[in-house]
Amino acid sequence: MNLLSMDDLRLEDINWLLSHAEQSEQIETQNQLTAALLFYEPSTRTKLSFDMACHQLGVHQLDFQENMSSVSKGESLYDTVKTIESIGADFIVIRHPKENYYKELEQISIPVINAGDGSGEHPSQCLLDLLTIKQEFDNFEGLKVAIAGDIKHSRVAKSNAKTLERLGAEVSFVSPMNWQDQTLSFPYITMDEACENADVLMLLRVQHERHVQQKETNIDSYLEQFGLTKTREKMMKDTSIIMHPAPINRGIEIDSDLVEIKRSRIFKQMKNGVKMRKAIINYCLHKEELRNENIN
Repeated sequence: MNLLSMDDLRLEDINWLLSHAEQSEQIETQNQLTAALLFYEPSTRTKLSFDMACHQLGVHQLDFQENMSSVSKGESLYDTVKTIESIGADFIVIRHPKENYYKELEQISIPVINAGDGSGEHPSQCLLDLLTIKQEFDNFEGLKVAIAGDIKHSRVAKSNAKTLERLGAEVSFVSPMNWQDQTLSFPYITMDEACENADVLMLLRVQHERHVQQKETNIDSYLEQFGLTKTREKMMKDTSIIMHPAPINRGIEIDSDLVEIKRSRIFKQMKNGVKMRKAIINYCLHKEELRNENIN
């Protein structure tokens, strides 16, 4: 079973993943499972946490390096994935710069896990963020979540905002005008309002690589206008937490001194990434039996 978008998951599925992320042990199988991780964009946290998840689950990984593969000779994504399926991989994890790349893979029969599609979605990041929030607040109903930064280019913002709303949270955005996404029906507020009211302040990376033009947004003054400064952190409620999917542009989205303060959950998110990605792998390989035994 694929995991391509958060829309693929029912609320029951999301709750199962959240409750089992802490309990994902080695996959019970008589055969050695094999996976391929295809990363067509640079990644540290997502790639390494999937690596670690596979290692802890006893899954062998095929070695794939884009620049050493037939991709450099013009091979299509479909043919690369079809090759990996044909030689016996049990599932594939893919990050790709093209939005909705997975629509090219509808004929692939092994599970495909989306590790990020351009500015589209990032379901595994969303799920680990949900786990981090649940560990803190236990539930989502009525929780005030402010997502601040480069909304237009952020796959994290899209996956998280829509899913948090489904779970009952009140979501708002903070963003410069030219990085707002009007296709998403969430209110925009100021950064001061976000800091004063939010239970969860989720900061986003400024995605320089996706900006064709830098006009209208002055990066040098971004922290003072839209970032989390020391002054703004003092405005936050005692129980509020800071999140960031990373990598962090220190001194741009957040003052460097705030990255590891008591209310920051940034490195806890990274720790939860391994737990959640283990649960995702188990779920995609055994979805129907897990649903029958634990959900329905």
